[in-house]
Amino acid sequence: MGGLFGAVSLENCIGDLFYGTDYHFHMGTKRGGLAVWNGDRFVRTIHSIESDYFRSKFEPDLPKLTGNFGIGVISDNDSQPLIISSHLGNFALVTVAKINNIDELVKGAHKNRLHFSESMGGVTNPTELVGMLICEADTFEDGIRNAQEKIKGSCSLLLLAEEGIYAARDRRGRTPIIIGKKDGAFAAASESCSFSNLNYEIEQDLGPGEILLMTPNGCEQKKPPLDKMQVCSFLWVYYGYPASTYEDINVESVRYQCGCALGENDDTTPDYVAGIPDSGIGHALGYAHCKKIPYMRPYVKYTPTWPRSFMPQKQEMRDLVANMKLIPVRSLIKGKKILFCDDSIVRGTQLKDNVEFLFSSGASEVHMRIACPTLIFPCDFLNFSTSRSTLDLAGRRAITALEGSEEPGSEIMAEYATSGSKRNKKMVEYIRMELHLSTLAYQKMDDLVAAIGLPKEKLCTHCWDGSSYY
Repeated sequence: MGGLFGAVSLENCIGDLFYGTDYHFHMGTKRGGLAVWNGDRFVRTIHSIESDYFRSKFEPDLPKLTGNFGIGVISDNDSQPLIISSHLGNFALVTVAKINNIDELVKGAHKNRLHFSESMGGVTNPTELVGMLICEADTFEDGIRNAQEKIKGSCSLLLLAEEGIYAARDRRGRTPIIIGKKDGAFAAASESCSFSNLNYEIEQDLGPGEILLMTPNGCEQKKPPLDKMQVCSFLWVYYGYPASTYEDINVESVRYQCGCALGENDDTTPDYVAGIPDSGIGHALGYAHCKKIPYMRPYVKYTPTWPRSFMPQKQEMRDLVANMKLIPVRSLIKGKKILFCDDSIVRGTQLKDNVEFLFSSGASEVHMRIACPTLIFPCDFLNFSTSRSTLDLAGRRAITALEGSEEPGSEIMAEYATSGSKRNKKMVEYIRMELHLSTLAYQKMDDLVAAIGLPKEKLCTHCWDGSSYY
């Protein structure tokens, strides 16, 4: 997915920029970057974070970074920030974007004899493309509006100019930008949890498509928010950090409510409830508290030398790393009926290995409760599961096997997406058998929406039911 942080201050902002960006480390997998305006020129630094921590990579760079305005990024794909020279003046740019019509936009640029210098394996850098779209207009705000209107997919951004930072949220609000304030400074972040220890108070959430100019003296709205919003539901289920809030709704509270809803719909009687670390823990606590069943930890997470399960490029190595950092407590497994809560099942490979290990270690029953509906559509708006084929999704594999077709049609897919339908039950049973679980149940869509607390039309639920709009 990726995360953004920017700060404008009457004093040097580098400390806030460094630590604020670091609080987004859980949001991306590939690159980190910082850029500052030092009053004379733009200075940037970029490093790979695929096999190391943000702090250890960027701390040696801090002495060369100084300034009152700065932006930072944790990126899922491209190298950022970019520093761009244009008729609008020089500026630095960071984005959280998934541009589905990137090929079309690049062809249009080539037709106008424009070129791109940044690429990833021959593919145009999405952030450079956004910068090109911004430079088609006469002002930064009009340029950002131009990019928002032309991009199909999603794009939230921070643009660092000499006069301050322009913060712009995706036109459907799929990825958040929250504004924080303290004496003499403002900040913009994807994750509000980055504010607390830096003494910022939440000032506002940007609305869908809204554009602000931040300076140390205040925030000026350059474009009001649009009416329609479809913020990503998966932020609360999985992506977001427990201490963060989006649309004034806390992540951990939603996960607790998701777990409680799973428990209310369940008549299983396990010996105890457990959460798959880390994002399954909040869901499991909600389940355990509402059902009045003990919460225990048959797996504990070892993170000092295994920071990420998704950092290696090969899936086999990702699975190995994920397994290495989960250490079993065998005395809590043998002879026990265990119910696990987790945020989701994507491919199911790692989960299958864990289930087989639990049974081989003496567990009598292993039940799984998933905090969201079954993933059956690829994400079109974030960089979630984009490295995997649609048919790698456990839900989609089940549908293909049951229907004998990779594309069974919209009406059939709609039935699979409907909790409790005949096809939905067959799909869940197929996945249960494939994973060798005692029982398996997914969250109902209505319960997920209720746990978040926003109307469904304001939530993006595309990966579960295929519904969305640009």
